[in-house]
Amino acid sequence: MIKQVNSMRRVIVASAVMVLAGCVSSPSEPNYSATWPEPLPEAAQANGAIYQAGHDVALFENAVARRVGDTLTIRLSERTNASKSSTTSTSKSTNIDMPGPIIAGRPVTANGVEILNTQVDNNSEFDGEGASTQSNRLEGDISVTVAQRLSNGNLLVRGQKWISINQGQEYVRIQGIVRPIDIEPDNSISSLKVADAMIAYGGKGPLANANSPGLLSRFFNLPFLPF
Repeated sequence: MIKQVNSMRRVIVASAVMVLAGCVSSPSEPNYSATWPEPLPEAAQANGAIYQAGHDVALFENAVARRVGDTLTIRLSERTNASKSSTTSTSKSTNIDMPGPIIAGRPVTANGVEILNTQVDNNSEFDGEGASTQSNRLEGDISVTVAQRLSNGNLLVRGQKWISINQGQEYVRIQGIVRPIDIEPDNSISSLKVADAMIAYGGKGPLANANSPGLLSRFFNLPFLPF
């Protein structure tokens, strides 16, 4: 009976650990698939042999992205360098010397030694030092599509690029808002001019899995665990 109870406890503990490990699993990936252009209105009325609504292009305007579904090339030139250091040094010293009381004109003594004297000496020092350095670099080109044209004319763009190398896959994702005036004549724009940009770079496959901790490792590394 005792063996059965211990076995049930082990099963319950293992199940609880697996459930909690599942809670710390990686979140679902965002949908960065291409955005298709809006369908043209079904207009039965002909409006001429040359001019067609929805396909107009200004004579003195560059052919750049401006409608939903249009493509745009983003030149990734991200470089960040951050460093932080701090040094703290404190010291404190306290000395208290209180003589004993005088009774009848004489100090209180015991065996010829003055008693009831109070003396306190306290010294405390603290030295702390910390430093942190971080740098990132991402360069390349990625073509995205216009997902939405905002009311002020700005464009919400997003896209992704997948590259398969041997048994692994590398991807680059980007999403952000660009101003049509910042788009260059060759239909490209620097990532430095993409507002509210969200850029992700990662991979999938055996190599990426080998560099990632397992579910149980992530569970036991949670900050609220006491051990």
